[in-house]
Amino acid sequence: MSDSPTAPGNTEETFISHLIELRSRLMRSIVAVIIVLVCLVPWAKNIYALLAAPLLKALPQGSTMIATDVTGTFLVPLKVTMMAALLIALPYVLYQMWAFVAPGLYHHEKRLALPVIFSSVLFFAVGMAFAYFVVFPIAFGFFAGYAPAGVQMMTDIDKYLSFVLTMFIAFGVTFEVPVVVVVLVRLGVVELQKLRSIRGYVIVGAFVVGAIFAPPDVLSQCMLAVPLWLLYELGLLAARFVAVSPRTPGVEESGAVK
Repeated sequence: MSDSPTAPGNTEETFISHLIELRSRLMRSIVAVIIVLVCLVPWAKNIYALLAAPLLKALPQGSTMIATDVTGTFLVPLKVTMMAALLIALPYVLYQMWAFVAPGLYHHEKRLALPVIFSSVLFFAVGMAFAYFVVFPIAFGFFAGYAPAGVQMMTDIDKYLSFVLTMFIAFGVTFEVPVVVVVLVRLGVVELQKLRSIRGYVIVGAFVVGAIFAPPDVLSQCMLAVPLWLLYELGLLAARFVAVSPRTPGVEESGAVK
C-alpha cells in the first residue's frame, strides 16, 4: 500500500487528528468560559444591576422591575453573568479558533486574518456600547414617557434580558459592516465600484433592517439604520486603501496543509 500523503488511510488519519484537535480546543474554550463564570458568580446581582441601569433610570421614581417566573430572580442574573464571562474569555476563545485554522491558511490570508479578528471584536464591542450608552437611554425614556394614564411600566426581568440581547446582537452585527466591506474588497470578491453603485439599495436596506430589529418607534429605528448606512460608507472609505489580493495557489507562498 502506498504511503503517499494522498493515500486514503493517511487522509482518514489526518481527518481524525483534525477532529481531535478541534475537540481539544473547544474544551479549552469551554473551560476558560466556565472558570471566568465561576469567578463572576458572586457578583451576578451587581452585573445584572449594571445591565438594568438604563431602564431603571428611565422609569418614574419608585418604579421597579418584576420577576414573573419563580426561578427568574436566580436564572436571569446567571444568564447575564454567563454573557459577561463569554465576553471576557472571548480573546482566549478567538485565539483557540485562530490556532486551529492558521495551519491551513495561505501567507496573505494569515496577514489578513489577525486584523480582521481584532477589528471584528472591536467593532462588535463598540456596537454593544453604542446600544447601551446611546440607544437604551433614549428608547427607554421614550417608552416610559408614552405610558398611558393609570399604567405603570414594570418590565419583567427575563423579557428585558431578551430585549437587551437582541439589541446587542443587532447593533454588534451592524457595526461589523466596515469589516465585511473591506474583506470583500481585499479578497477581490466584489469590486469597490460595484459596492458604490448599490449605495441606494444599502440605504433602503438599512431602514428595513432598522424596522425589523429595532423597537417599533421611529427614533430607535433611525438610530439603527443611520449608523448602518454610515458604517457602510466608512467601509467604502477604508476599502480604497486596500489592494485586491485574489487567492492564487500556484503563485502565492502557501502555509496550508497539502
